Amino acid sequence: MIYSIIILNTATRNGLNMKKLKVKALAKINWALDVIEKRRDGYHNVEMVMQSIDLHDILLIEEKAENGIEVICNRKDIPLGSENIAYGAARLLKEAYGIDTGVRILIYKNIPVAAGLAGGSADAAGVLVGLNRMWDLGITSRGLMSMAARLGSDIPFCILGGTALARGIGDELVSLSPADGIWLVLVTPDFYVSTGHIYRSLDLSRITVRPSIQDMVMNLEKKNLNGIAGCMQNVLEQVTLNIYPQIAHIKADIMNQGALGCCMSGSGPTVYGIFPDEKTARKGHEVLKQRYSQCYVVQTKAGGIEIVEEV
Repeated sequence: MIYSIIILNTATRNGLNMKKLKVKALAKINWALDVIEKRRDGYHNVEMVMQSIDLHDILLIEEKAENGIEVICNRKDIPLGSENIAYGAARLLKEAYGIDTGVRILIYKNIPVAAGLAGGSADAAGVLVGLNRMWDLGITSRGLMSMAARLGSDIPFCILGGTALARGIGDELVSLSPADGIWLVLVTPDFYVSTGHIYRSLDLSRITVRPSIQDMVMNLEKKNLNGIAGCMQNVLEQVTLNIYPQIAHIKADIMNQGALGCCMSGSGPTVYGIFPDEKTARKGHEVLKQRYSQCYVVQTKAGGIEIVEEV
């Protein structure tokens, strides 16, 4: 209800015709994640296969007469000022293009926070795509992705969407054949994981088994579900498991519901299982949601950010 109230008030304020957009910001999973080396700047070079899923946040982006940026969210634990990455995305465009129009960003969070699903990055990507449209800036997708890399390594992929091979710090992207329509069940435990802490705890010399990125790409192109399941691997998983052993129990629970394979996304703690069909996925979800408060049945998607309404 917070959104309908605010839209009504802003749409009629002082008789001004303020532009508005409604945007879907899609989450992601990692089909496979390998960490290649630590860089001199402290970041890590990775090689991974990323995938958009239909779990999404809703953004309502509105112009306002007074200059400035305002962020409103349905969750109390989300920062609303300059520390919010969606705020940073709006500021980046305003400063780069000299925009003196104000903007209000209303975020309805469905994507779990600090969960390895790029929820904050998706919101920032949604703001970049939405404001590019709202203000007729004419920035290409590649141009937006280049700007996005200044804010966070997952944001360029969230703009690109679909299925992609990622290298560098995650910002060197190559689109792959769409692997949409695959059924997954996600479980996010009720604790947060710090990506920085997981990477700092990673000892590259102790990694003995790495994912085959080439085999994953091949199986995704064929939509060979058993092949995909066999290639799902994340070198960060063992690090996160050592800190949060509960993840092993969640994986076992998902596999017991008929999943073909199970893997952690990003630095965690979200775990996802790949299922052979919708019926099996929904049946497994019905059981798992009784045990886990954050449990979702989703499909993979071919796109990323979606502008669903423009006024």
